[in-house]
Amino acid sequence: MAWTDSRVGRSYVNDKFNEVVQMPFTDTWKMPLFNNTVVPDKDATSANFRYGTPATFTTGNEITDATNWPAGGKTITGLAGTTPSTGVYMVDANDVASGGNVTLAGFFGALVYDDTVTTPVADQAMSFHYFGGTQTVTANPFTAVVDANGLWRATV
Repeated sequence: MAWTDSRVGRSYVNDKFNEVVQMPFTDTWKMPLFNNTVVPDKDATSANFRYGTPATFTTGNEITDATNWPAGGKTITGLAGTTPSTGVYMVDANDVASGGNVTLAGFFGALVYDDTVTTPVADQAMSFHYFGGTQTVTANPFTAVVDANGLWRATV
């Protein structure tokens, strides 16, 4: 089964709470785009919930524009944790824009990963985001809009 929804990886939450990995929001975080061949798995281990893994988010399934949405993804800015209301924790970021015209065909979603972290695995992911179906942009700017409710939120 391919893309069906957006999720935070269980391994990310486990590794953060158990202090297995730091992954601060001040690291370089990126957003690559992927086709419908990937099978996002919220329950994947840290070794498989990362950019470039042979199990899920392989570079062969990445959709790129050599100039304005390169392999490895665009850098995410403004990543931060907030508490917008009682009992809610939210991870938010700025919208991610191509910065120029792109041609991107047949992408379905994006991965959010830490491009700085190297242990316990390199390029460990935090979350994946489904765009609701096939998306195509031809010779125009593209912006992945981060919802007003953030990349993700949790009730605590």
